[in-house]
Amino acid sequence: MSALRRILIVEDDADLRATMAEQILSGGEFSTDEAESAAAAEALLANDNTRYDAILLDIGLPDSDGRDFCLKLRRDGRQMPVIMVTGADAEGDVVRGLDAGANDYLAKPFRLPELLARVRAQLRTFDNSDSAAFLIGPYVFRPSVRLLQEPARNRKVRLTDKECAILRFLYRAGGKPVPRQTLLHEVWGYSSGVTTHTLETHMYRLRQKIEADPTQPRLLLTEPGCYRLEASTHTAA
Repeated sequence: MSALRRILIVEDDADLRATMAEQILSGGEFSTDEAESAAAAEALLANDNTRYDAILLDIGLPDSDGRDFCLKLRRDGRQMPVIMVTGADAEGDVVRGLDAGANDYLAKPFRLPELLARVRAQLRTFDNSDSAAFLIGPYVFRPSVRLLQEPARNRKVRLTDKECAILRFLYRAGGKPVPRQTLLHEVWGYSSGVTTHTLETHMYRLRQKIEADPTQPRLLLTEPGCYRLEASTHTAA
């Protein structure tokens, strides 16, 4: 199973925060952390071992205006999607939130299915941006620069264009097996010159780069007629 996308909920209303977390977790595609204040959120964000795919951010926090906090996030270089979730829904409030760097703005009361739909939409957009980064085992995968970073060992793994495309497509498959022919089509396009042997060669080279033991892969797995990425596996390469 692929790693769950991690969402940080920054909301001072404990009941609403718990309800949001319960609904987000119910679909089985996300995990959540909760913070009741900007300071608590800062502490969670400071953990080098935790990366957040998106932040749901209230404006009326006990120790900060959420818009100011969002602006600080952007100044600190944090590029993940931020969705403002707040009761302040006047046009001026919306404009201030978006100007502070928020990607979307949802007024309370809101419908939880709509919230989830907006989270998914923002993640789809972000996944195609130059700022996107994904966790694959011990690595941070940065497709825009064709790079895997292993923070624990201060190591970088350079990828070719095709290796990067293979990892990106397998990651987006969410841990499901991807048929070889699908990969050949998605990575190389329709070409009579591309064979399964071409794909196998790239997979072999990719395993040499990312697996601790390429003869016993734990990240890039082979299944009958398919390949699968086990992104949630934590292993040192």
